Amino acid sequence: MTSRQRSTSSSTDPPVRREVVLGVDTHGEVHVAAVVSPLGKILGTESFPATAAGYRQLLVWARKRGTVRRAGVEGAGTFGAGLSRYLLAQQIQVYEVNRPDRSARRLLGKSDPLDAQAAARAVLSGRARARAKSGDGPVHSARMLKLAKDSAVKARTQAINQLKAVLVIADPALRDQLSSLGNAELFRTCARLGLSGGGGDEEAVAQATHLTLRMLAERIEQLTTQIDELNQRLTRLVERHAPQLLEPVGIGPDSAVTLLITMGDNPERLNSEASFAALCGVSPIEYSSGRRSTRRLNHGGDRQANAALHRIVFTRLRHDPRTQAYYERRTQEGKTRREIIRCLKRYAAREVFNLVRPVVRTPAS
Repeated sequence: MTSRQRSTSSSTDPPVRREVVLGVDTHGEVHVAAVVSPLGKILGTESFPATAAGYRQLLVWARKRGTVRRAGVEGAGTFGAGLSRYLLAQQIQVYEVNRPDRSARRLLGKSDPLDAQAAARAVLSGRARARAKSGDGPVHSARMLKLAKDSAVKARTQAINQLKAVLVIADPALRDQLSSLGNAELFRTCARLGLSGGGGDEEAVAQATHLTLRMLAERIEQLTTQIDELNQRLTRLVERHAPQLLEPVGIGPDSAVTLLITMGDNPERLNSEASFAALCGVSPIEYSSGRRSTRRLNHGGDRQANAALHRIVFTRLRHDPRTQAYYERRTQEGKTRREIIRCLKRYAAREVFNLVRPVVRTPAS
């Protein structure tokens, strides 16, 4: 090719835009964005409202500085959830970024632009490797329902404890009448308590006690109805979208929902079953020094998912002959109970990952 031909082709070809990395520090009302070049140079920092229009303005502003294929979002599951969904819809890879540690903030200072720049650099350096959840499918619906259920369970437990605390200091005759009843009958009886007549101080105390017990019992019944309805909805959701999770021994609807929420609507963000195990906090952690070589439990990860795997393992230890045989064999090999439980939780995480990911990724499913 001659020099004239080279100059002609270079003048007609569209210019190649450089790739840049977007970092965002999210808040309730405003998001602060920073764009960083591949060499780490800050190309711009700007604030945008945390609205649908603000998301569009943010991306237009970032794309004026280069091609945006990756973005680091601090708070991708909370204040940045809406922005993360928008960026994912624009075919941008979104990574969850943890807030900078305290030592770095003491050295560099704390401001929203600095946090946005740190988020971009975390993606650029590879420190931020966790892909954000899409939050736009049935798993996100399950997350909302489970949030309501957990809140109702907590409120019901509090109401039950308060009702029984009132009984402790109630009139002895009333306490004797109700103390022998089981929980279900106790709540029904308290819900039917009426107010006694009279205007003396003792009668006023009795009226206040009856009213408190009745209102607490009615609250317990209402919350129980809500919990039952939410359990039914969650069970139907799992049966519709991931019925294969309910087939293995020990996995019930509640544990299945918890693990699905941990994986998200886009489980392809998890590169392997080992990454899912680490996300659940069941991957072994090297803990060696000198001649001592061992591993310990992982105390990080999603603790709710870890608790779900814990329930699965202990259910299998009670009812699954294969798990019981494994436990006996490993015990004879000299493994401790904690080590065996850790191994079983790791195997359960692998099983769940292999059951969910292929099915969810298939469009026909």
